[in-house]
Amino acid sequence: MNKDIYHKSVLTNEVVEGLNLKPNGIYVDATFGGGGHTKAILEAEKTVRVIALDWDQVAIETSAPPLEQKFGERLIVIWSNFAHLARVLKKENITAIDGALADFGTSQFQLQHKEGFSFYHDTPLDMRMSPAHQKITAAHIVNTSNERELAQLFFELGEERYAKQIARAIVIQRKQKQIQTTKQLAELISSLTPSYKAAQKKIHPATKVFQALRIFINKELENIETFLKAALSALAPGGRLACISFHSLEDRMVKSFFKEHETSLIIVTKKPISPSPEEIASNPSARSAKLRIAQKKEP
Repeated sequence: MNKDIYHKSVLTNEVVEGLNLKPNGIYVDATFGGGGHTKAILEAEKTVRVIALDWDQVAIETSAPPLEQKFGERLIVIWSNFAHLARVLKKENITAIDGALADFGTSQFQLQHKEGFSFYHDTPLDMRMSPAHQKITAAHIVNTSNERELAQLFFELGEERYAKQIARAIVIQRKQKQIQTTKQLAELISSLTPSYKAAQKKIHPATKVFQALRIFINKELENIETFLKAALSALAPGGRLACISFHSLEDRMVKSFFKEHETSLIIVTKKPISPSPEEIASNPSARSAKLRIAQKKEP
């Protein structure tokens, strides 16, 4: 498999510049994906080392070998969720890092090829990023949660304005037949918004519900919070933390974390950095990306 098909990294030049790489520094790429950011960091400063994490084993198997061969001991790739950053660094006997990057976006490969993520492919309603680490599937949540729980989930994690109507329709539908596939769920949601096809809207009506389920199943917001705390603790004075978000919930978390820790952090990006028109033209999925950077204060 071509690693470029797996995931195309966004804001790569901005990340490298924003991390302000130091000679002989140790950097963490907490979301390895297709390895684009890791490769750019290692090429930009020939003396740095990168500890790269990803909990998607396919990402590591696909993208890690050529980079490990090229960069040798300067690169360590570990199968782990970024929420376990503190544990990983301890195991590697690393007491401080000079910078960390996290790209919270879900790769296009994962959306297209992992079960349950895409409403354009009819697959089991799974949505687990790493089935080896998780037991509960999206189908389980959809078929066992009560109407109030579903409405709250869709509204809070999907920012879905029709959360109550969708939750009610799901509860009615599953009494007749359980919802087990992406097609079943997507068609049910689409049936509540019949004007979708006629209006040719850019966003599929199931987008926000699928987002909410994905975030919930994979504990994405809890993992981000844990990662941010661990990264701040691990950063050496002068070290930088760079975070790329793709939707408002993630971006608000990063923004709030930086502000809440202004006694320890200098906010480098007063406003988030967005991709250039040229990057969006070559990679449309980058259009919603936002990069925020903060630097740990000197004692």
